[in-house]
Amino acid sequence: MMKYCFNIFHPKPTSSPEAKDNNSPRKLKSEARLVVKSSVSISSPTRTRETYREKENKLKKFSFSELRDATTNFNKLLKIGEGGFGRVYKARIRLCESQKDPLVVAIKKLNRESMQGHKEWQTELQFLGVVDHPNLVKLLGYCSVDGERMQRLLVYEYMPNKSLEVHLFNTNLPPIPWKTRLRILLGAAEGLDYLHRGMEIQVIFRDFKSSNVLLDENFNAKLSDFGLAREGPQGDKTHVSTKPVGTYGYVAPEYTETDLRSKSDVWSFGVVVFEILTGRRAVDRSLPKAQQKLTERVKEFTPDSKNFWMVMDKRLINQFSLDVARSIAKLGLSCLCKNPDDRPKMSQVVEGLRDVIGKSET
Repeated sequence: MMKYCFNIFHPKPTSSPEAKDNNSPRKLKSEARLVVKSSVSISSPTRTRETYREKENKLKKFSFSELRDATTNFNKLLKIGEGGFGRVYKARIRLCESQKDPLVVAIKKLNRESMQGHKEWQTELQFLGVVDHPNLVKLLGYCSVDGERMQRLLVYEYMPNKSLEVHLFNTNLPPIPWKTRLRILLGAAEGLDYLHRGMEIQVIFRDFKSSNVLLDENFNAKLSDFGLAREGPQGDKTHVSTKPVGTYGYVAPEYTETDLRSKSDVWSFGVVVFEILTGRRAVDRSLPKAQQKLTERVKEFTPDSKNFWMVMDKRLINQFSLDVARSIAKLGLSCLCKNPDDRPKMSQVVEGLRDVIGKSET
């Protein structure tokens, strides 16, 4: 049997705790989306709410009329995405009266009939009101209207190149070049590392996947959609217990048993590593059943095997060094170790990626 888990990292002591597209996860189905029906609120815990209140004045509170006018009454022609939460619109708006030219933004409007969407709106508002990192999408403001005509909206910076998922799997678009893929991978890793250990509170993303990696005008990666994020374990606890949420094909095996830890995000990152290397989806139901899950498929082409090159995205021919691709694949496999304790921390993943990319550029 082929060895599946590559242990390529040596643990290092640290004083810091490890701490908009259409495939948003919602209710558990037997199809491509796993999981998410829970009577338990996923709103952020106390420490997150307190930190959010300290920074709340940095976010602009918009009136509903401002956002309605900016989207021409939520015109369908301006719709750029839709999911279980609701719809996302492209718009232009001024953040302050002194701003000369309106800013292009993305406005996410809650489906008023979605109670789960309301909880995710609260969670996303509170977490994105706290975080600050170049590889996380920036929340600019929000709108909250109570009463019979309840409205919940979020206003983000606009990502003109949509998501990593779109560029990997839309055959009408040119393939992402190899060097750009590596830069996207590193940026996404740095965003996750920041969530895990870059703040006073640890944040577990819980829904890392290619559709939640947005791309700016220069194809820099920014993580988005924090509606399922959760504060990580505190003190000497190794995990938090919660009903599993996420997307089928990306969810770590231990998390299907309600055992959530930051290493669950690491597993999801490993899946995306292989989406980037292979150009294949995490789950492809057009294939025979035994080949549908990418994590099972890559076992047949381990990095040290002679046939490894066969699993690589054919659109990348002559763009990459096979040795570099093998190193990235070994890193990805280390993230997919079944035992969470055997997976690297995201800080180690970032270090490994920087090392491989640096060597490939010399």
